[in-house]
Amino acid sequence: MRLARVSYLGIAAVCGLLLSLASAQATNIQRVVSPGGIEAWLVQDTTVPIIAMEYAFAGGSTQDPPDKPGVANLVASLLDEGAGDLDAKAFRERLERRAIDLSFNDSREHLRGSLRTLKEHRDEAFDLLRLALAQPRFDAEALERIRAQVMATLRRQSTSPNDIASKRFFEVGFGTHPYASPPSGTLDSVPKISADDLRDHAKRVIARDTVKISVVGDIDPATLGAMLDRVFAGLPAKSDLKPIPPVELHVPPSRVNVTLDVPQTVVLFGAPGIVRSDPDFMTAYVLNHILAGGMTSRLYREVREKRGLVYSISESLVWFRQTAFVMGSTATRADRANDTIDTIEKEIHRIAAEGPSQKELDEAKSYLKGSQMLSLDTSSKIAGALLQYQIDDLGIDYIDRRNGLIDAVTLDDAKRVAKRLWDQRFLTVAVGRVAQPTGN
Repeated sequence: MRLARVSYLGIAAVCGLLLSLASAQATNIQRVVSPGGIEAWLVQDTTVPIIAMEYAFAGGSTQDPPDKPGVANLVASLLDEGAGDLDAKAFRERLERRAIDLSFNDSREHLRGSLRTLKEHRDEAFDLLRLALAQPRFDAEALERIRAQVMATLRRQSTSPNDIASKRFFEVGFGTHPYASPPSGTLDSVPKISADDLRDHAKRVIARDTVKISVVGDIDPATLGAMLDRVFAGLPAKSDLKPIPPVELHVPPSRVNVTLDVPQTVVLFGAPGIVRSDPDFMTAYVLNHILAGGMTSRLYREVREKRGLVYSISESLVWFRQTAFVMGSTATRADRANDTIDTIEKEIHRIAAEGPSQKELDEAKSYLKGSQMLSLDTSSKIAGALLQYQIDDLGIDYIDRRNGLIDAVTLDDAKRVAKRLWDQRFLTVAVGRVAQPTGN
């Protein structure tokens, strides 16, 4: 967020150029439907002979068995560890020989993947992706190797104040709901996961009906259509996902303290938020930048610059299909944790009561209109953004409409949504050497 200290005139000059380039590219987003009915969004760019593809299947860790969290994480970690008649070593050698970048990751709601290849190796890259999705091996050697890596990570996270705080935040906030389940699993659950568990998960999740695909690079629509059928047409037509019920973040009556002997106390804070489809979402997005969007934000100014309580502080809007919340984080000295939390809450409640100023609103809108274009500086980042727009059901013209939606936010809107968003109690989790605040 270093750009926050650059003059708005300088930002405007840079953004003006990027906006004109990005706008020209954005209007060329094409909806490609393959002969077999597979849909993708394409930005054809022949500037360099590279193809970047991002894709996602609905599912993720919310589809893990309740007694075996971590299945989705292992599936994502093993899809490129052997497929078809290629074991892990042979599969990786094929990728490395052609400098093909193929990877997978899981989140709470999706299995996501990324493919990046030179145009001349396109056919081999798409064939390897097809094998990974349709014929993953989950061999014993690869499973035990990746399991050991996951276990090492979980052991490290078990003593990390940031990871402990995040785990407790979701446990307290969502209780027995699938959103509370740790995506990477636990030290108890991961050893129990079998290859059959992985095969069952992949079979239920990797299907044509939920897949979203975006492609940026040197490929024409007809060729892409053929490649889409080559990769995805052989997958099952329908996924078999268990339904995930709506839920609201639970806020307990008092702070959650976790004692840990570390130099700094980590603090997470959050409250129920606004879902992505809500008409007030863009107003909330602009407001959140005013409150916590970098070094010009209210929280940074009040908590760090004026009082020197923290080095950094942030807050984000988080949205899933069945819930939404705001979530912030910081770290401070143990003896200053209570002062830090009190200052954060006071500033949040102040913006809830008063709303922002017109100057704050205008500057936030100006920054946000340019910052997205500054961030879309590679084909992979553009493909990732287009994939997220599909996941969020924003429409293929969203990138062209986005700045208009930001411009439409009024001061009255901002004051009303500030009260809606922040005039409430917060879930606060503190991990470290902290004292219980007076009165709790």
